[in-house]
Amino acid sequence: MRWVAACPAKINLFLAVGPRDERGYHPLRTVFQAIDLEDELVVERASGAGRLHVEGGDVPAENTLTRTLRLLGELVELPPLAITLRKRIPAESGLGGGSSDAAALIRIIPRLIGADLPAHELQSVASAVGADVPFFLVGGRARAEHYGEVLTPLPDPEPQFYVLLRPAIGSPTPTAFAKLDELAYAWRDFPESDELYNDFERVAARESLEGIGRILELGAIDAGMTGSGSAVFGRFATEAAAKGCFASVCAAGNVQTWLARPLTRSESIRIREDS
Repeated sequence: MRWVAACPAKINLFLAVGPRDERGYHPLRTVFQAIDLEDELVVERASGAGRLHVEGGDVPAENTLTRTLRLLGELVELPPLAITLRKRIPAESGLGGGSSDAAALIRIIPRLIGADLPAHELQSVASAVGADVPFFLVGGRARAEHYGEVLTPLPDPEPQFYVLLRPAIGSPTPTAFAKLDELAYAWRDFPESDELYNDFERVAARESLEGIGRILELGAIDAGMTGSGSAVFGRFATEAAAKGCFASVCAAGNVQTWLARPLTRSESIRIREDS
């Protein structure tokens, strides 16, 4: 038997970055939304040595999956595992692909080995792997505080339509944080309305900011950047308007582009056993 999980991307509808603390970490206030751009993770017991095979992209030797396995291995004995990751979510884009992959593995392992691991231990592993990982154990739409691990699930949104645009450049998260540390600005509280906001736009690459402008010119209600970039997105009132923007961006070339919709909580934590 093998286990298969969808690993959805996320966008940040709101993202305010607090001042760096004495440990060098930044507290956050953010609103996550899972979307239907997805990686796929397949895990089964290996007949020999464990292995990780990646299709559709490259990941470094030390990655969110290897860190997750190491931390889970401190809680329970793990058998050799054969892991296949089918990548569709680009790296250094602010879409959370690596974090989503890790969360899927955290959800699969207890099922695969038949271990009833306490939820708080799995949450601790998720937080240790990365700030976005705990959200992907919750899915849907959620508010996150502290360092990403204090989560408040929010109601699933009404149907919406997104166009995502990822410039040819990436945006390494440590570099983006370092640039923000050079600026003085107020740490914003959560908004009362459904507005898009992201502190990382203060230090975003020209290509990302141009992408926001381009989406707005093509009819978006509003647009913004997700995470530390480089991907940006726009929200559209109708599917037809979103498809029109998508077609225009695709015709111009030079960027990766996706049509997307928000996922409900149940849609974003899909996992199945496959013979």
